[in-house]
Amino acid sequence: MKRNPIISHLFRTEFSKITAVLTRQFGLAHIEIAEDIAGETFLTALETWPYKGIPPNPTAWLYAVAKNKAATFTTRIQLFDEKIAPALHRQSISSSVDEWNDSAVFDSQLQMIFAICHPALPAESQIGLALRVLCGFSHEEIATAFLTAKETISKRIYRAKKKLKEANIELRHPDKNEIENRLDSVLKVIYLLFNEGYYSESNNAVIREELCAEAMRLALLLLNHDDTNLPKVNALMALMCFHASRFPARKNHAGEIILYADQNTSLWNQELIGRGGQYLKKASQGNKLSSYHLEAGIAFWHTVHMDSDTKWENILQLYNQLLQLQYTPVAALNRTYALSKVRGTAAAISAAEKLQLNNNLYYHTLLGELYKDINPEKARDCFTAALALTKTNAETSLITMKLRSITPS
Repeated sequence: MKRNPIISHLFRTEFSKITAVLTRQFGLAHIEIAEDIAGETFLTALETWPYKGIPPNPTAWLYAVAKNKAATFTTRIQLFDEKIAPALHRQSISSSVDEWNDSAVFDSQLQMIFAICHPALPAESQIGLALRVLCGFSHEEIATAFLTAKETISKRIYRAKKKLKEANIELRHPDKNEIENRLDSVLKVIYLLFNEGYYSESNNAVIREELCAEAMRLALLLLNHDDTNLPKVNALMALMCFHASRFPARKNHAGEIILYADQNTSLWNQELIGRGGQYLKKASQGNKLSSYHLEAGIAFWHTVHMDSDTKWENILQLYNQLLQLQYTPVAALNRTYALSKVRGTAAAISAAEKLQLNNNLYYHTLLGELYKDINPEKARDCFTAALALTKTNAETSLITMKLRSITPS
C-alpha cells in the first residue's frame, strides 16, 4: 500500500494529541496502551480511506475512531488493571465526549509535556520520549536524528516509560508554585530539541527542520497557557524564531553548508524575524534575566544585515553576560568569532586556543578561518584536523572546500 501524504501529515499533527488524551484517561503508567490505540487508529485510516474516501473532517474521524477503539479495548479487557478500573467505571471512556474537544486536547498535551520532563528522567530520556509521544516521531526517525541505532532508542524510551510508571508520576498540570521549578526542565528539553535540529549531524534535512518545528510548537503550547506564558518562555520562542529565520540560507541546493558570513541575507525569513521581535519584546517584562534572553539577543543581532562595529560589539557584550550567567565551552567558542570582529584576529586566536576543544569540529574550523590570512600552513593543519572530525557529507564538503581555498605560502 502506497504511503498516503494526508495520513502522514495527520499522523505528525494528531498522533501526539490522541496519545495525550488517552494517556490522561488510562493513566501515565499505561502510556503504551494509549500509543497502541493511537497507532491502530491511523492504521484503520490507512486501510479505509483509499477505498471509501477521505472523510469531510479527517481529524474528527480520527478522534471518533480512537474513542471507539478505547471503549472497545476497555470492554474486552474488563478490569484490565486494578488501579485504573474504578476510575474507568465511574467515567466511561465511551461517554467522555468532552475529552476530545480542543480545550481538553490542549490540556492533555500540556500535562504530557510536564510529565515527560519530570526531573526523575535523565535529559536524553526526556528528549527521546518527547519526540516519540509529543511529536509522533518513529523510533527510526529519532535514531536518525541522534545518529544512534534504533535498538538504542527503543531501549531508552522503554526505560523512560518504565521509570514514569515506577515513580508513579501523574499526568496533571503542576500547581502555580510548582511551575517555576518544573518549567526549567521543560524549557531545557525544548531548547535541546531545537538545537538537535538546528545543529543536527544527520544528513536528513527533513528530520532536521521538523525537529525545530516541533520544538517551536511545544513552546507555543506553553505560551498559550496563562500559567506558563512567562518572560523566559517568550525569550526561548524568540531565540528559535531568529535562528529558524536563517534556515533557507544555511545550505545550498547541493546540501552544502553556507557559513554565516557567506549567507544570502535576502533568503532570511523576515516574517519569522518579526515574530521573534514580538516575542523578545514580551520577554523583556519582569526583572529576571535568563540565558534564553541573552541567546535571543545574540540571535537577533545575527539577523541584522549591517556588518558594523556596533552589531558585533553588541553580540560580544551579550556573550560576555551569557558566559557569566551560564558558562559553556560552546558559547565561549562562539564568542571568539564576535571577538575577532571587534578586537581583531590575534585576540580571537588567543582566546580560542585557550579553550583547547581538540575534539570539537567547529573549534578547528574556526581556528582555520582565523589563521587562513595570516598563517596558511597553520590554517591547513586546523582544517585537516576538522576534516577528521566530520560526520556528515555537508561537513566534509565544507571543510574540503576550505582546504582547497588556502593559497600556499
